[in-house]
Amino acid sequence: MEDLLKLAGKTYRSRLIVGTGKYRDFDQTKGAIVASGAEIVTVAVRRVNITDPSKENLLDYLDPKKWTILPNTAGCYTVEEAVRTCRLAREAGIGNMVKLEVIGNEKTLFPDIPATLEAARILIKEGFIVLPYINDDTVAAKKLEEMGCAAIMPLAAPIGSGLGIRNPYNLRIILDEARVPVIVDGGVGTASDAAIAMEMGCDAVLMNTAIAGAKDPILMAEAMRLAIEAGRKAFLAGRIPRKLYATASSPLEGLLA
Repeated sequence: MEDLLKLAGKTYRSRLIVGTGKYRDFDQTKGAIVASGAEIVTVAVRRVNITDPSKENLLDYLDPKKWTILPNTAGCYTVEEAVRTCRLAREAGIGNMVKLEVIGNEKTLFPDIPATLEAARILIKEGFIVLPYINDDTVAAKKLEEMGCAAIMPLAAPIGSGLGIRNPYNLRIILDEARVPVIVDGGVGTASDAAIAMEMGCDAVLMNTAIAGAKDPILMAEAMRLAIEAGRKAFLAGRIPRKLYATASSPLEGLLA
């Protein structure tokens, strides 16, 4: 059987979700997305044009019939801004699945959890499929799941930091308790970070800067695709337990005296 990502009633072969910011131009954006193998592409509605067809538009490069376009509310600092941005994306015909970000600190870009909870509640009531960006807060993760969010998106480290997974222990608790997909969002720096997230059992990884900010974004996109695939296979295969002392690789039976 194929190992598919199941999200909001749809299935995807790729477990890599990529952003569309910080690239040189839309041509490079598309090249990296193709190399990544991603099927879900997230777009900051306030920063990348997907709603005004009279100007250069990302959707001229990415066919919504081929990729699932996931609008996000990056740059929103209030409930009102986030909800308005989601409504704008839906009115433009982008769809009703959204990545919800309500930022609480301009320097760290950490989420405002109370505002995220409030915005999620409003959006779910209006029929949106909500994927909330949160920190590694196990209580908030459970509350958002219980109110009806389609996935939980805890950060690995501050957005764009490239630090990798800083708190695997809280992430492990979120994974153990979640009954919806857990998607690591933010802080991935290189392929090994993505592989570790998948080896832990995360359902997917979302990234932007790690690819767009690389010296060769196209090559890094390919590396991330392979890392996601390898990490997922390693998780499914089941790693050996960690031991303090050595264990012989060869069988001991039949040794010559």
